[in-house]
Amino acid sequence: MKYLVLGAGMMGHAIAYDLATTDPQCEVLLTDIDEEAARRVARAIGSNVFPARLDVHDGRALESTMTGCDAVVSAVSYSVNLAVSQAAIRAGVHLCDLGGNNDVVDRQRTLHAEAAARGVTVVPNCGLAPGLINILAVTGSGECEELDAIHLRVGGLPQQPRPPLDYQIVFSVEGLLNEYLEPSTVIHDGCRTQVESLTGVEDIRFPEPFGTLEAFSTSGGLSILPELFTGKVRTLDYKTIRYRGHSARFKMLLDLGFASAEPIVVGDSVRTTRELFTEMLKRCLAGDSPDVVLARAEIVGRTQGRIRRISYEFIDFHDTATGLSAMMRTTGFPTAIVAQMLASGVIRDRGVLPPEVCVPGQLMIAALARRGITIRKDINDQQGT
Repeated sequence: MKYLVLGAGMMGHAIAYDLATTDPQCEVLLTDIDEEAARRVARAIGSNVFPARLDVHDGRALESTMTGCDAVVSAVSYSVNLAVSQAAIRAGVHLCDLGGNNDVVDRQRTLHAEAAARGVTVVPNCGLAPGLINILAVTGSGECEELDAIHLRVGGLPQQPRPPLDYQIVFSVEGLLNEYLEPSTVIHDGCRTQVESLTGVEDIRFPEPFGTLEAFSTSGGLSILPELFTGKVRTLDYKTIRYRGHSARFKMLLDLGFASAEPIVVGDSVRTTRELFTEMLKRCLAGDSPDVVLARAEIVGRTQGRIRRISYEFIDFHDTATGLSAMMRTTGFPTAIVAQMLASGVIRDRGVLPPEVCVPGQLMIAALARRGITIRKDINDQQGT
C-alpha cells in the first residue's frame, strides 16, 4: 500500500507513525510545506516514511502527488479541505481528513455525486471528535429498537492542571477558538436547535485521579449526527470536558471581546483582536507536559420493552515510549485506521461520507484495542414502564 499524508504537524506525525508501524511493508509519503519538518518526523518513525515538500495550495502539484496512492490523509488546516477533496476526486484517490468545521464539511458533501461517479470515497471529520465518538454513537444506537438520548463527552487535558485556565494546547488554537465561539447544533425535545458554546455546564465524574470535572457545550463535535437522528431521538448533545472552572474563565475573556474581529492598529500593521488573542494563547498555553484524553458516549433507548443504557468509555495517556501525546494517538490513530479501511476495500461505499455512516464501528474498536486504546463498553438493561 502507498499512503500520502499531508502535513507533518502533531496529527500528521501520529497518522504517519500508525500507518508505517502497523504495516511495515507499506510506503508512507509525508509532505509538508516545510520539508525539514517532514524530514524530522520521517527520521523519527522509520525507513518506510519518505519526506517531501508540498504546498497544498498548489493544485497541480497536489493532484500529481496524489496520483497512484491507495489513500490520502489530510492533516492540514480544515480551510483547505474542500480544495484537497476536489484534487483527490480528480486524481481518483480515496481521501480522509480531520475536519472540524461544519461549514467546510457541508461544502465537501456537495461533491458527493462527483466523487461517487469517479469511484472515490472522501471521509471528512475523522479523528476523535468529530470522528471516533460519532462512530461509537451510531454503533451503540444500532443496539436499541427505540432511542431516547445520546450524550457525547470528550476532553483533552494536561495531566497536571496549569493555571489560570488549567489547560494546555493539545491541538490547534484556531480549532479551539472555533469550538468555543460557534454555536452547537443539538436535538432537544425531538427538535433540532442551536445552543451557545461554553454554556450548559455540568459535572462529570471519571475514575481517580480525575474525579469530578466539568463538561459544557462546544461546536463541531456532533458532525452530521443531528441530521441523522432528527425524528429518531429526543435528546442529542455533545460537550467538551475540562477541569472545573475553565468554562467560566474562558467565557469571561470572550465576553470582554478578546476574540472579536475588531481591528487593532499596532505600529504600521493592522490586526484583529482575535489574531492577537490567538497569539497570546499560543504563548501562554503552549506546553509539552503529559496529557490525557477522556471520552464517554452514552446511549439510552429501549429494546424488547426494556430500558437499555449503553456506555462506551476510554481514557488514554501520553505515550512516553513513542513520544506521542494522548491527543495525537486518539485523533491520529482512528484517522489512519480509516485510511487503511479505504485502501484495503473495507469501506466500499463511494461519495463524500462522514465516518459515522461508512466506518464499521466494531472493526474500529478492535483496531484501536490492538494499538493499546481500549474502549470499555457497558450495557445496563432495566425493566421499562
